[in-house]
Amino acid sequence: MRTYTARLLCVCVGIVLCRVALANKAAPPAVVSNSSIRVALTADPRAPRLEWVQGTKSSGARGNYWFDGVDEPLPANVELNGTIVPLVWALNPALGHADSRHVVFVYECAAPHLRLRWEWEARADSGPVEHRITIENLSGQGFWLPMVDSLRLGLQIGPGADLRNFYVEKGADTPSADGTHFDTIGDGYNWTGKSSTYAHPVPVEKREIIPAEFVFDASDSQAGWYAGIEFSGRTRIMLARSGSALKTELGLDPDPGPFKTRLEPGESFETPTVFLGAFSGGPDGAGNQLRPWVRAVLGNPLTWKDPAYPLLVNNSWGSGMEVDEALAKKMIAESKELGLEMFHLDAGWFRGVGDWYPDPKKFPHGLAAIADEAHRQGLRFGIWVDWTQAGVDTAPRALNVREPAVRDWLVTDLPADWKPEEFKGQTIDIGVPAAHDYAAKEVKRIVEDYRLDMLEHDGYLVAQGCMRTDHPHAAPIQSTMRVIHDSGFDFVLASNSTDVSYHAVRAYYEIYEKLRREHPGLLFEICNDGGRMVDFGSAAHGDYFSITDTYDPLSNRRAFFDASHVLPAAMLESYVEKWPAAKLDNFLYMLRSGMMGWMTVMQDTTAWTSEQHDAARKAFTLYKTELRPLIRDAQLFHISARPDGVHWDGLEYWDPERGKGVVYAFRGSIADEPEHRFILAGLDEARRYRLHFEDGTAPDREATGKELMQSGLPVRLPDPLSSELVFIEANAAARQ
Repeated sequence: MRTYTARLLCVCVGIVLCRVALANKAAPPAVVSNSSIRVALTADPRAPRLEWVQGTKSSGARGNYWFDGVDEPLPANVELNGTIVPLVWALNPALGHADSRHVVFVYECAAPHLRLRWEWEARADSGPVEHRITIENLSGQGFWLPMVDSLRLGLQIGPGADLRNFYVEKGADTPSADGTHFDTIGDGYNWTGKSSTYAHPVPVEKREIIPAEFVFDASDSQAGWYAGIEFSGRTRIMLARSGSALKTELGLDPDPGPFKTRLEPGESFETPTVFLGAFSGGPDGAGNQLRPWVRAVLGNPLTWKDPAYPLLVNNSWGSGMEVDEALAKKMIAESKELGLEMFHLDAGWFRGVGDWYPDPKKFPHGLAAIADEAHRQGLRFGIWVDWTQAGVDTAPRALNVREPAVRDWLVTDLPADWKPEEFKGQTIDIGVPAAHDYAAKEVKRIVEDYRLDMLEHDGYLVAQGCMRTDHPHAAPIQSTMRVIHDSGFDFVLASNSTDVSYHAVRAYYEIYEKLRREHPGLLFEICNDGGRMVDFGSAAHGDYFSITDTYDPLSNRRAFFDASHVLPAAMLESYVEKWPAAKLDNFLYMLRSGMMGWMTVMQDTTAWTSEQHDAARKAFTLYKTELRPLIRDAQLFHISARPDGVHWDGLEYWDPERGKGVVYAFRGSIADEPEHRFILAGLDEARRYRLHFEDGTAPDREATGKELMQSGLPVRLPDPLSSELVFIEANAAARQ
């Protein structure tokens, strides 16, 4: 049903379109589009312009949101030999390109000679379109380029528009109590969400977000637009409202500023790619469009072709750093017996931090022998490694901070008595070409020598800030320094921190892209200190994420609830640690809290009782046969409030193509709430559905889609901290 706001926006649309048509009779806008969104673009002589954005009928957002035609602010100047040089841009139509899926406008500056590509592309038949800006230095001199935003949008809205901003936090160390946010965008609203690869002090900094925003109206259709950033460095999204004007900016984080980056002759600077989409149906409507797009456009095709993805994994961290060859082989045998599919050797296998060779006392036959045993048992083999971390080991080939070459790669000088932690040292700046080359060779050696099927990187992969003046990034500016704690000592984070991360992240991407080409079947786990790199740039270079560093059932469900709004469920890994389970119901509650996406067991499974062993084996079989296909391919609906551990919570998978789905139902700790009704989504009101209660907590029965989506699915569990899986299947022969 159209709201007053939607009708008013349609009037604004007509005015904007008339103005566009009158102003551009000779050159109508180029339109890049797919089945979900249309974006109209104009190449004026001195600057490009985004005229409007339209959601299509298939997205459910047609006619709801239109952006005004504001010229793109191209870089106004550069710093050349200490002098600010103004830039004059002119359109070069001969170098441009425009078709329905790809539009490129090219602008050039004569002095100094620069070329700017303003590019929009629809890489999939549905979902968002992408935008990037590339600036190439064609002059013979190097210069400093100021801040260039990836995307700026201005939206004219009705004065009574009732809008919401939905965004989610990273799980990071521990998911907060408020990991999903529904802000009301009233007059004067001013929000900034930030993302990086680091933990920032709280409350000095707010918790970081997975870099995306969903903006929609509060009407029945809940239609709107979403935007996000495909980069793992220091980025930010700004959204503000003033009366009938709504604006947003996405790109690199300009703070602490001023930001600048060096561009040598022949080099190019590329803004982080952003995506822009239109949707209806609120956050779940946006997510069910965005997640398949991430899979199709950003994901690794070979990974998604693997029918065993996502895997069931046994991880050694339940024993901490005490892992050795005997324990590894024992866990491999146990994994085989339980039906798990990969053995993941976590920290503790190496000689020392930065010395990524097997400890000969723990692994006298090396890691290749462990890999061979895993492969002999039909399992894959993966390891944890913090490959950008340097320590003080003096063994040959160790990354030692005292060596002159390594010292030049560090972000700052270290105290004479500095020592690494047990599995964490000092991050080298892989934006330095020599450090990049070392890391690329070291990672390649690790993968090949240890016969890996999976490589997990952890710790702080990307340098946070840097005091060096001889690295490719901008030099620190003294006036904006502040003290940040990192790797066991204090150092100064200067105003070059965004440029440091920009270069380091690009180097990281290059290393993994090359490794992927050489080993196309290799899996990459993105951990980075427990979920601090859960972002769309990582989704394009890794296969799955560790989404939090806290692994109890509630933390796992919270982190999954949040991240699954924006990223494919199969990419979201939950580690299942040892947790008190007095009853079998509690044991299954623990397992199921970690098996809504990628599941990794992180405890001594030999300590389970025979009853628990049998239940786990059955649960893992069910995961592989029934749950995994839904986790991979189905739509996902968040059918409860965010988990709090006290009340009920649940998620629904529904695959309309196969007519199958499942509800994960979890009862909280409260004693007087034995039953809950889940209002389902995505079904056909007129169709009948068969319901199967996996644990037999209710008799199997049939219900109509209307009943399940209006009255709800009742689930009754006698004990707190228990769970049920309710499978749903469409009855093809019966319609109301």
